[in-house]
Amino acid sequence: MSDILVGVDPRDLSIQALVWAADEAVRRGATLRLIAAVPPVHDRLRYDALAHESSLRIRAESTLANAQDLVRELHDGLWTVTELVDGVPATILRDRTRGAALAVVGSRRLGRAAEVLSEGSVAVPLAARADCPVVVIREPEHTAVHPPLIVVGVDGSKDCRAAVAFAAAEASLRDARLMAVWVWPRPLLSRDDDAEGLADRRRLLAESVAGFAERHPDVQVEQVITRGHPVEALTRASQDALAVVVGRRGRGGYSGMRIGSTVHGLLHHAACPVITVPLPEAGGTLDAAPGAEGRAARGAGAGRAADAGRALWRATPQVCEPSGASRVPHGPIGPLPARPVRPSRTAPMGTAPCEGSAGG
Repeated sequence: MSDILVGVDPRDLSIQALVWAADEAVRRGATLRLIAAVPPVHDRLRYDALAHESSLRIRAESTLANAQDLVRELHDGLWTVTELVDGVPATILRDRTRGAALAVVGSRRLGRAAEVLSEGSVAVPLAARADCPVVVIREPEHTAVHPPLIVVGVDGSKDCRAAVAFAAAEASLRDARLMAVWVWPRPLLSRDDDAEGLADRRRLLAESVAGFAERHPDVQVEQVITRGHPVEALTRASQDALAVVVGRRGRGGYSGMRIGSTVHGLLHHAACPVITVPLPEAGGTLDAAPGAEGRAARGAGAGRAADAGRALWRATPQVCEPSGASRVPHGPIGPLPARPVRPSRTAPMGTAPCEGSAGG
């Protein structure tokens, strides 16, 4: 099982990101890898350069220890690995995303200029360049809605197919509904043929989510078409969601080009965690469901996910105006299965939990 990476910021430890990542590691049966990077001191000619670097390292060590203690209190049996390394935080995390299940970071709520120019910026450059899905925790997930909801943005591209695949698997893992949202911008100058345009978008939306219902029959899928601006529409949808999932553009260009204006806007405005999903590399697949081991570890309670009588596939998309998307009815949902039980052990700093594990 691949690791779940967590960026630990010594300046401002994100408790929300740490708790989200720990819970997700339990659901997936994964190792949680806590990573703190000590940024370089550029002006080494200053008389206090070495003292400043030493202070940063001591603070990072203390923050890592505090983060590990918190994880142990939350999930005592969860395998954790800690890393303290020198380098630019976004680069350090990006280099470790190959083969990882997820990378999770908090948000420092930087402005757009600071995100591009600041060496301490992590969320945007990591979301743009990581080899695995990146979860940015700016706002908490909404757990009061039952059954819970995961939103995925759809536009008919290959990027969105990867996002839908991830979102469907995550919804299955979280016993959540999935809302696939196609945002149809209003034209500025010309007037589209609404009837013809709506028919085209219905078809494209259905094609974008086709197949994932069969792979995850436990997931109730709702297709929604709404008029308006993508950031505004997805932000509204995020107000009741566990997460908003969006695809990322290709691997070329600079960070802003890779994530696009919609993802960039959601990182600033979404009311829940934002998950950015890259396209799989050549030879990769879109239908690998994350956390199969974690679901198997839940025991007999996971059988509820296979109950076809509780599955619902919305074959016909709904069309909603920006005032809000209507909900489809849903059946009764049983109690959530118990968390998997693991040995009460935690690996020491800088070591893997056991020989041959994903954290090694």
